[in-house]
Amino acid sequence: MTKRYFLTGLLIWVPLGITVWVLKLLIGTMDQSLLLLPYALRPESWLGMSLPGVGTILTIGVILLTGMLTTNIVGQRLIRFWENALARIPVVKSIYYSVKQVSDTLFSGSGEAFRKVLLVRYPHPEAWSLAFQTNLPRDVGSMLDSEYVGVFIPTTPSPVNGFYFFVKKSETIEVGISVDDALKYIISMGVVTPTDKESPVRVYPGN
Repeated sequence: MTKRYFLTGLLIWVPLGITVWVLKLLIGTMDQSLLLLPYALRPESWLGMSLPGVGTILTIGVILLTGMLTTNIVGQRLIRFWENALARIPVVKSIYYSVKQVSDTLFSGSGEAFRKVLLVRYPHPEAWSLAFQTNLPRDVGSMLDSEYVGVFIPTTPSPVNGFYFFVKKSETIEVGISVDDALKYIISMGVVTPTDKESPVRVYPGN
């Protein structure tokens, strides 16, 4: 009985503790924006103590202000000038435009970071792994002798890391679940499953 109570308590406190830890990490990171201000304008200079969250408000305000300024003609010209300047720096150019393409895909309203959820044979021919269909570069596709697709295979429990492969489309299986549900599978290591019983997992044969 004691073990049961202990496990029940863990189920309550572990998710709460992780949530608080993540929020604390995010707020602490965004609070670093206060270091860009002169010391006389920081809360600790006129209150004698630091106020957690002030930098977060400042960061959000700067992001909103940047979005407002770049939606007009003048702001767009400034962005083009800035990007043209970065394009002249060899190493910075490669890093900036690679990150920009990823962020445009993830955060734009019309972009599709992942198109479909697939099953691919990985890490050996007798195993299957969840993967996300991504883009296949034209120059790569033209060099392959059959129809291939680009797939990203995330790692567990951190889906931001993984492997990017080109696999034959005929050797993949499309899974009829959403990208969000697939991410839940991966992050929870298969423990969390969709609760909607009216929408079971559907597996479509390879295309």
